[in-house]
Amino acid sequence: MAYVTIVGASGYTGQETLDRVLAHPSLELYAIGSDSLAGRDAAALDPRLNRNGGRRVPRFITNEAALACDAAVTFVCLPHERAAALEPRRAGVVVDLSGAHRLRDASLYDAWYGFAHPRPDELDGWVYGLPELVEVRGRLVANPGCYATAALLALGPIRDHVDPADVVVDAKSGMTGAGRALKEASHAGFVLENLSPYRVGSHQHVPEIAQVLGFPVSFTPHLLPVRRGLLATCYVRSTGADLRAVLTEHYADSHVVSVLPEGVVPELGRVQGTDAAEIGVFEDRFTERVIVICAIDNLGKGAAGQAVQNVNRLFGFSDTAGLRLPGVLV
Repeated sequence: MAYVTIVGASGYTGQETLDRVLAHPSLELYAIGSDSLAGRDAAALDPRLNRNGGRRVPRFITNEAALACDAAVTFVCLPHERAAALEPRRAGVVVDLSGAHRLRDASLYDAWYGFAHPRPDELDGWVYGLPELVEVRGRLVANPGCYATAALLALGPIRDHVDPADVVVDAKSGMTGAGRALKEASHAGFVLENLSPYRVGSHQHVPEIAQVLGFPVSFTPHLLPVRRGLLATCYVRSTGADLRAVLTEHYADSHVVSVLPEGVVPELGRVQGTDAAEIGVFEDRFTERVIVICAIDNLGKGAAGQAVQNVNRLFGFSDTAGLRLPGVLV
């Protein structure tokens, strides 16, 4: 049994991480941090917590106090700049769900995140936590971004078999991808019955995708009028390989990522609320491009589910322990 602390537990990713920890057979919640809820019972976050029959959740403490706890695993669910300033604990596994440690080149943070990284010499100590593509090791894990996860699941296994100069990613996410803090663009009056691109040509996941692939892609995100879910449509030109065969072989043993049968399209409805990913592969007969589509839940495989999966890899637990995987016709 590994004891867990969650820092920033009152945000969307913090709540989703908490839910998975409570369902995990080998993780035991030790502390939950939230500056806005410090001193209050867990039911202040959700009245379903601490009902009879469930695992007991401790009262909230401050994020600083939660960081000081001696837990085997610390999930950090804080804003990017605040997470970047944290001094990593000297022991135990730390999984950072922000973007503060995803990029190895510290000079990129000012341009893509809007702040100079305060601890640039420590970035090499963090491993990028996309377990289907990167070996997760060590004790400091930078959890990938949601858009980057979907794009890289689709493109990572085929990166050596496509023309790097001709890759386009068109992605759309539910509004929880913007976080819980209210913004003008997340008001219902703006989001509902609307579809809008944002951060065109300047989204912070662009260098993250390029870092893993080894080449840049043209990427445009859009905001969907749904609560959760993300779909990335990737347009590529094959250099000769059967891309469906490459993807199918790569994910043959995965219990999280599924390559769908020919002609079947990925759908948000099947992955919403889960930690699964669906990939579809199609040929564009007119342009001779190949279209690879990946659907995930932005809070699941795109955030909390992936964070727990990374811990499972590091501790030798079952890859799917604590994860939400879709049932049949559910």
